Amino acid sequence: MKKVFVPQSEDKGKRLDIYLSEKLDLSRSQIKKLIEKDKVLCNGQVLKKSGEEIKESWAIEVFLEEELPIKAFPQNIPLDIVYEDEDFAVVNKPRGMVTHICQASPKDTLVNAAMYHIKNLSDINGELRYGIVHRLDKSTSGLILIAKNNDSHISLANQIANRTAMRYYLGVVEGNLKDDEGEIEEPIARHAVDRKKMAVREGGRYAKTYYRVLERFMDYTLVEFRLHTGRTHQIRVHMKHIQHPIVGDAKYGTKKRFAHGQLLHAHKLIIKHPGTQEEMLFTALLPDYFEKFLNKLRNG
Repeated sequence: MKKVFVPQSEDKGKRLDIYLSEKLDLSRSQIKKLIEKDKVLCNGQVLKKSGEEIKESWAIEVFLEEELPIKAFPQNIPLDIVYEDEDFAVVNKPRGMVTHICQASPKDTLVNAAMYHIKNLSDINGELRYGIVHRLDKSTSGLILIAKNNDSHISLANQIANRTAMRYYLGVVEGNLKDDEGEIEEPIARHAVDRKKMAVREGGRYAKTYYRVLERFMDYTLVEFRLHTGRTHQIRVHMKHIQHPIVGDAKYGTKKRFAHGQLLHAHKLIIKHPGTQEEMLFTALLPDYFEKFLNKLRNG
């Protein structure tokens, strides 16, 4: 598959890998691999350097490798179903599980497990996202809504979009927050250089996170977060922005050696039943590794 780009005057002088990562939504390392495979040409000539400076006279051709087709299929993966009725289910996703099927994760996802354990799933978002109303990062554990028919899916998705659904998280952050409670209201967009990351950036999408301190330790703080919006990596990006990253966050944190994985858990969810409109509250206990870390802090 070939893509052609003609740089504009404002692109002059940009690094080739940065320019292409922005255009193709790929990481710079992925762009580098394409260049090494002679898949990037300028005016018919192969480009060899990632750091080549863009010129206005260029016409850049990129030959992308064809992606293999992927299909959804059920897998007998253990699944913690917190609640289920004829309209929807609530699942407590473990850390390390990808939410939906994609090219990078064609199996062992929450969708694969849900297809095996839950009868009927909405298909409004296509077969690779059967039932998935919203998602959690692979490294985040906790509650996710699974719709069992399209009417329920629309109702639940609208509650999230209209911010009537309430989603709460527990997380341990590095350092001590100055205030006992507050909000972070900063726009989030794709990182300017690393396309696999998000960042607080001017011109990004509106994002707001509420927080409340639950417990303070010498170098850490246990915090409850409530999402007002639901941008990609929102809590993680906002906490990095105020210099209190989530403990164990390999993408945005400082990788403390005793943090056994990311300590962020979607622990509470309040919605209205898509059929009866009855308000419902669901909770999920902290995973064992999370509790052990807190106990270690409490014991000094």
